[in-house]
Amino acid sequence: MTDMDRRRVLQLTSAATVAGGLAVGAGGAAHAARRADRRIVLTGRRTGANIPDVLTAGVPYFVRYDLSDAQGDSVGTENAHCLPVSVGLDGSSVLATLVLSLDDGLITAATVFQRPLPAVTESPVNAQPWSHVFAVTGGTGAHAGAVGSITIDHPTRDEDVLTIELADASL
Repeated sequence: MTDMDRRRVLQLTSAATVAGGLAVGAGGAAHAARRADRRIVLTGRRTGANIPDVLTAGVPYFVRYDLSDAQGDSVGTENAHCLPVSVGLDGSSVLATLVLSLDDGLITAATVFQRPLPAVTESPVNAQPWSHVFAVTGGTGAHAGAVGSITIDHPTRDEDVLTIELADASL
């Protein structure tokens, strides 16, 4: 093979690599668009809880919220089972499991988070906003095979905003 042939092969190979990269990039953009379609934002209003006045390591509590979509329509419930693992003056470390019972299926998730609220009580007034992230562990119905995350922002004691980022497990 002559130098001219080698250069031509390298040019063709480079052109094919660039074209392939563009095709893969376009596919990546389509993949990102599909994933963006699986973003769900819901708001919750606390409807039940048995949070004790004094948190104690090993003593579980639950919290329940009714969920609505951007139009204000009811879409299901959020139930969290929480277990303080350690408790200190500046907050507690909590192991939590979450079940979202939605109109089109269930989503389950889990996390361990540092709860920044005072460890001894949950103040109903002047509560500080905080957030935490759950890893999606599964789902049923329209959410079968769900993977992703759920970020829960707590702007007040009795309200939350859930941002659910789901990706198809086969992608």
